[in-house]
Amino acid sequence: MSGGVLLIVSHISREVLQTDLHTSPQEALISACLSPQSQGRVGGLSTNHPSLRVPVELILVKEQNGVQFTSSTLVVPAQTHPSGEEERETWGKKIDFLLSVIGFAVDLANVWRFPYLCYKNGGGAFLVPYLFFMVIAGMPLFYMELALGQYNREGAAGVWKICPIFKGVGFTVILISLYVGFYYNVIISWALFYLFSSFTSELPWVHCNNTWNSPNCSDWAENGSVSDIYKATPAQEYFERGVLHIQDSNGIDDLGRPRWQLTSCLAVVIILLYFSLWKGVKTSGKVWIEAATQICFSLGVGFGVLIAFSSYNKFSNNCYRDAIITSSINSLTSFFSGFVVFSFLGYMSHKHNVALDKVARDGAGLVFVIYPEAIATLPGSSVWAVIFFIMLLTLGIDSAMGGMESVITGLIDEFKFLHKHRELFTLFIVVSTFLISLFCVTNGGMYVFTLLDHFAAGTSILFGVLIEAIGISWFYGVDRFSDDIREMIGHRPGRYWRLCWKFVSPCFLLFMVVVSFAMFNPPNYGSYTFPPWANMVGWCLAMSSMTMVPLYAIYKLCTLPGKFCNVSQSCVCKTKLEKK
Repeated sequence: MSGGVLLIVSHISREVLQTDLHTSPQEALISACLSPQSQGRVGGLSTNHPSLRVPVELILVKEQNGVQFTSSTLVVPAQTHPSGEEERETWGKKIDFLLSVIGFAVDLANVWRFPYLCYKNGGGAFLVPYLFFMVIAGMPLFYMELALGQYNREGAAGVWKICPIFKGVGFTVILISLYVGFYYNVIISWALFYLFSSFTSELPWVHCNNTWNSPNCSDWAENGSVSDIYKATPAQEYFERGVLHIQDSNGIDDLGRPRWQLTSCLAVVIILLYFSLWKGVKTSGKVWIEAATQICFSLGVGFGVLIAFSSYNKFSNNCYRDAIITSSINSLTSFFSGFVVFSFLGYMSHKHNVALDKVARDGAGLVFVIYPEAIATLPGSSVWAVIFFIMLLTLGIDSAMGGMESVITGLIDEFKFLHKHRELFTLFIVVSTFLISLFCVTNGGMYVFTLLDHFAAGTSILFGVLIEAIGISWFYGVDRFSDDIREMIGHRPGRYWRLCWKFVSPCFLLFMVVVSFAMFNPPNYGSYTFPPWANMVGWCLAMSSMTMVPLYAIYKLCTLPGKFCNVSQSCVCKTKLEKK
């Protein structure tokens, strides 16, 4: 066997391979592993687990002028970490993952944000940019995040082991999810308060004979007050004066103490979230700008939730099918909600004989004023109110769990020592969220809520998704990403998906980010204008998440040893065998 080599691969196989003398042991092993006979498995060990590695000893036997032995070490996928850590947990059933993703994507934004934006921007005309952006950006990015998380089996920060210099965007989306949780849980607490208030023979927002009502209260009035002409209906006054007690505050610089009723409801929500998350996933079960932002809100792209959820999938799960199913269900739900909402608005407009624009409201005004008022006119209104607010609770809890899971999974996967203390770390996150959310349940809490809603996930979420798309498509590479997907589901994505990832989606997102900065409008609540310092705080909040991208890149470049050109090359992208 002169001029040949014999490779004995310990712990993997007993195959005898012949190769050229100039071939390195590593190259010979790779060739053996990628041969048709061993594709997907090597000596009984699955190679479909890129995040787990064990050392493999190679012994090179060179038969020429005697026998010489050379040993080398290579890493290949395996089922457990060399440290002895248990394999990453997975969803108990496939339906658990689908319901969790759908539950996160189909949220309160489908009930209030989409219908109002549709009305505000011309009804059916709004559907043109909405559907256009859904096709060129929403669904491709949704698919991208599911595949990214499933292949790398890490949270929002950990997946960027493929391009370490972009890990900052992982922390960006984690911060965005955290900031949104500060006020999103408050919406759920409002729904819980309304639910408790509905267990009565007569709903408290049907007349003006309550202690919280003002002299301006009437069945329907067009007299102006603090914010706009629709301030004096019983339902509006119940929300503003009976629930929020905003009349006891002069603005964001006069918050007052937290209201014990809302604080109690918020505490119940936080407790529910904790016991749903502490054990992990096995227990979970401008027209153009507004259309683009709604896509991100509606599908949940850019929050890190899709990455976190899909990281618990089995490696061979068909993430392409999941992306099509869940994004389609989400859009259909938005359309259905729009039909229901316009029916309500038309009914209220006809009932009070006023123009539709005097009925339509955005956000909380739609859910906690228009809906309750319409429900109060139905026979058995208390029963319908209970059903409606239970629906709001389920919509809100699902989405809140997803956002919190994004934060917890992202940080636990990045800081491995937290794995052993998941329960305590989850408790720390939910308690911290509760304490900050208390600002939103004070007399002036609605002003804090409005500020957070305006700055926490507007331009910043578009920016985060833009950096994600650039990192995957232009630095890691669409071809390499497509190969990863083929390794999971057996085939590469079609040309449409690859073109969207590399050209269409990044260009669209870049345009949206530039326009959103150029057309920025400061927040307001009715006629109340926020002071300059409040807007400055809001911008600091938004920039705190976006600046994570350049800050982490600078940190990575400065902390690695070696020349700048070599360090920068190492930071940008790693091969599959280099990922850790």
